[in-house]
Amino acid sequence: MSSKAVVMSQAPDGASFEIYLTWSDCTLKVEANQTALQVLLEAGVAISPGCLTGGCGECATAYVEGDMIHKDTCLNAADRQRLFCPCVSRARTRIVIAE
Repeated sequence: MSSKAVVMSQAPDGASFEIYLTWSDCTLKVEANQTALQVLLEAGVAISPGCLTGGCGECATAYVEGDMIHKDTCLNAADRQRLFCPCVSRARTRIVIAE
């Protein structure tokens, strides 16, 4: 008799995920009911919140690693390779922010 283990390597949309801040060697957890922007601001990261709806790009933040779920309407495909809007975007995996 064999048993199968199902392993999820990626978090579903709306699940919690982590943000690693390289400059402080700190890992932040973004719960399903929080935005990445809320968590980053609470940790003291200097980000201007802007519109809070993903339409202006003012909070766009550079990342160097992670599988993003982009929910903004302001970044183009090229920008999304290195930026995300933490006010609305989520991640399937841990995000690494280097700056």
